[in-house]
Amino acid sequence: MSQNNDPPGDPWGGNNKSPPDLERFLTQNFDHLKKLLPGGSPASFFIIFVIILSGFSVWTAIYTVPSDSVAVVQRFGKYVHEVPPGLHLKFPLGIDAATIVPVKRQLKQEFGFSTPGATDPYQTSRTYDHGRETQMVTGDLNAALVEWVVQYRISNPVKFLFEVREPSETLRYVSESVMREVVGDRTVDEVITVGRQDIESEALTKMQELSTKYAMGLSIDQVQLKNINPPKPVQESFNEVNQAQQEKEKLINEARRDYNKVIPLALGEKDQRIREADGYRLKRINEAEGDAARFNALYAEYIKAPEVTKRRIYIETMQEVLPKVRSKIIIDEQTSNFLPLLNLDGKTGGKQ
Repeated sequence: MSQNNDPPGDPWGGNNKSPPDLERFLTQNFDHLKKLLPGGSPASFFIIFVIILSGFSVWTAIYTVPSDSVAVVQRFGKYVHEVPPGLHLKFPLGIDAATIVPVKRQLKQEFGFSTPGATDPYQTSRTYDHGRETQMVTGDLNAALVEWVVQYRISNPVKFLFEVREPSETLRYVSESVMREVVGDRTVDEVITVGRQDIESEALTKMQELSTKYAMGLSIDQVQLKNINPPKPVQESFNEVNQAQQEKEKLINEARRDYNKVIPLALGEKDQRIREADGYRLKRINEAEGDAARFNALYAEYIKAPEVTKRRIYIETMQEVLPKVRSKIIIDEQTSNFLPLLNLDGKTGGKQ
C-alpha cells in the first residue's frame, strides 16, 4: 500500500496552489524595488516589472505530475483535459489550474479506529464518531462493535472531482450504510465467527455498485473486517457463551472421533460374520447334498443286493465306531458267555 507523505493541507499530494495576487506582491515589494533602482525612473520600473512578470509567468506555467498520479487541467474553471505523469506547461497567471489526482495510489478509510500520522482527512472519522459508527444491530437483535477498513482507488479523476461533492466523505457514508445493512442480515455468531468472509465479499459488491451508481469515480479494492466484539456491558457474558460453544464443539468433535473409530470396526466385524455365515451355509448345503448323493448311491446298490449291502454297511459302521470305544465287552448271543480276552484297540498286552 502506498504511504501518504504529502503535506496535511493537501491529502492527495496535488499542486493545487493558486498563483499569488500579483498586485499585492508588487505592492509589498515596491519599497524594496525603489531602493534597488537608482533615480527611480519610470523606465527602470517598467523593466523590473517585465522581468518579475516574466519570472512569475514561467513559475506558474511549469508543473510536475508524480508517477502515480494524473493532472486534471481546468481553464478558467472549465475542464480541458487530463495530463499524464511528467513535466508539463500550462497557461500562466491562473488561466490554467492543474489538480493532481493520485489514480495509482491505494487509499483507505478506517472505521472504528484510526492510524496515527494519517494525513488524509477522510481516512479516519472524527474522534467522537469512532464509537457511533461501530455500534451495529445484528439480525437476531444482538449488538456488536464492528471495525473495518475500506481500500479504494480513484478510477475516474473527472468524476471524482466534478460529479460528486466530497466523494471521499460520501464514500464513508456509503460504506457505513452498506456495512450496517450486511451485518443486520446475519446473526451475531455469524458476524463474529464464521460469516466474516461472506460479509466482506457482500459489502465489497454493494459498495462498488453504489459507487458506480453515484458516479463517484472510485474503485473499491477490498473490504476487510478488523475487530468484532460485543458491547462492553455484555462482553464477559458473551465470552462465557463463546467458551460454552467451544466446549460444545469440542465434545461434538470427540464424539465424532469415537464414532469414526467404533462404527467402522463394528461394520467390519459385521461383514466378517456375514461372510462366515455364508461360508457355513455353503458348507452345510454341500455336505447335505453329498450325504444325499451318497445315500442315493447306497440305496441303488441296496436294491440290487439287499443282504450284501446291509452287511457291508453294518461292517463299515462297526469299523468306524468300535475303535473309538475304550472298553469293549463281547457277548455270545447263543451261549450268553463273555469272551475274556479280545484285543480290539490295537494295543498289545492290554486287558479289555
